[in-house]
Amino acid sequence: MSPRTLVVAGACVTQFTVIGLLFSFGVLFGALEDEFGWSRTLLASSTSVAFLTMGLLAAVMGRLSDRFGPRPVLAVAGTMFAAGYAGISLVSEPWHLPALFAVFIGVGLASHDVVTLSTVARWFETRRGMMTGVVKTGTAAGQVALPPLAALLVVSLGWREAVVVLGAVAAALVLLASLAMSRAPERRTAPGAPAPAPGLALGQARRGRAFWTICALQFLFFPTLITVPVHLVVHGRDLGLDAAAAATLLSVSGGASVAGRLIVGGTIDRIGGRLAYMLCFVPLIAALLAFAAIRTPEPLFLAVAVYGFAHGGFFTVVSPTIAEYFGLGSHGAIFGAVLFFGTVGAAIGPVAAGWTFDVTGAYTLAFLALAAAAAAGLALAASLPAPRALAAPA
Repeated sequence: MSPRTLVVAGACVTQFTVIGLLFSFGVLFGALEDEFGWSRTLLASSTSVAFLTMGLLAAVMGRLSDRFGPRPVLAVAGTMFAAGYAGISLVSEPWHLPALFAVFIGVGLASHDVVTLSTVARWFETRRGMMTGVVKTGTAAGQVALPPLAALLVVSLGWREAVVVLGAVAAALVLLASLAMSRAPERRTAPGAPAPAPGLALGQARRGRAFWTICALQFLFFPTLITVPVHLVVHGRDLGLDAAAAATLLSVSGGASVAGRLIVGGTIDRIGGRLAYMLCFVPLIAALLAFAAIRTPEPLFLAVAVYGFAHGGFFTVVSPTIAEYFGLGSHGAIFGAVLFFGTVGAAIGPVAAGWTFDVTGAYTLAFLALAAAAAAGLALAASLPAPRALAAPA
């Protein structure tokens, strides 16, 4: 295999493992509720603290990858993620889950997107959006394959044994994937030709409105992308689905997100980040309003498919847009800084949705609030300024 192919494969496997297992955590809600009587607010708070860790460390991981390359960063962070997931088997007190997610699982989250996608952005200049979409299909594959596997293991082995098996598999996959990742070679220029523009440093990017607009967009849409998968399985059960059928909702979302990732990834190379963001917000708003209105399980599958398209698109659009606006010189650091704003919202969303359910007995208000945030994001995306040409060094 060529180095480019290996990088794409390693990035796909990393995405498959980390996000597939993170979303599979929703499969455990019923077992944890039954055994410990813990509230959904508490269970959802575990993913929230993981995303807070992701936000705090994403820029650090991006800087480490910019400096040392992706391989050592992904190997260490991926191993910590796997150990944390297996460690769920040891929980017995309410604080154990948030601690595991904050210290171990959050570190894996902090590296999985910013390191893999920043590396892909450096390897692919002309097909950056499409290849980002291809890598993010690994996430979709994880969403399709791992929640049903987790549900099967929980039924056949018990939830404690199931997370140990899943953690061991994750350790093997992330270490193998890290070996496939390598730093992109420096671009060569012909003698006498101007040097390529290095891109903006993080401090330079922060002086422009485009940076803060993209950060605000991340804050507005990212809570939905975390809240819906965390609560989707148990919401399906609330509407009358059995455990196996409810777990397939995540698979439907993951399958539909493949289309979103590939279509948006290919489209952004032609229309740019501003219009690609708008393309993602429209189906997201429609799906959230449908979630708020649905009272029977059958139409839920269609709404989940619409949501899945938007979900996949949003996870694809950010990295190429950052490269479009700010270049590649500090792509990892800028990407990590943008992710921080999203993880602040992601930390609030699942807990707020769980609290809404505990108080009202339904997720309706949570879905309406997320739809309002997405509508604000659509308006803000329309105001995103055109990218400026990056000057080459003198």
